[in-house]
Amino acid sequence: MKPYKIAPDLNGEDLHIGIVCARFTESITNMELEACLAELGDLGVQEENIMVVTVPGALEVGFALHEMAQTDEFDALIALGAVIRGETYHFEVVSNESAAAITRVALDTGIPIANGILTTEDEEQAQERAAQKGIDCAVVAIEMANLVGYLAPEVEADDEDDFEDEDFDDDEADEDDNK
Repeated sequence: MKPYKIAPDLNGEDLHIGIVCARFTESITNMELEACLAELGDLGVQEENIMVVTVPGALEVGFALHEMAQTDEFDALIALGAVIRGETYHFEVVSNESAAAITRVALDTGIPIANGILTTEDEEQAQERAAQKGIDCAVVAIEMANLVGYLAPEVEADDEDDFEDEDFDDDEADEDDNK
């Protein structure tokens, strides 16, 4: 069996990418952001087609992503942040809720989001993973943005005409609404 396969497309030319970066654990998220921006550039995304916004922490990332998605300006979004385990239940709450928000925004809006919120045991582990996570998010965002483009249904000019009804009279519709 030879199914049709769509190969990963990592060409970032003409794509618009939005990044939300949490400032909590800023030394780590800055490493993620720098690596992500460098990889986006290497993949062909123009600097003027990238917008970076910062938020206080990982819990605020979902809201900012949602607002950015509502603009219809971005082909993909990237979430960057770090949640480091502490001695309380707060780690689980922040990790789980930020991941759930990111997934919900992606599914609700149809805009792919690369989740780069690190969840680590300690700061050393986060520092070791930060740069690679930023690179991975850039790759994921470009690949998924292009995949969405390939999977979008093509609308032909003839199909658009099917939605117009020549017999439809606006006055009749107004009369029907007043009944």
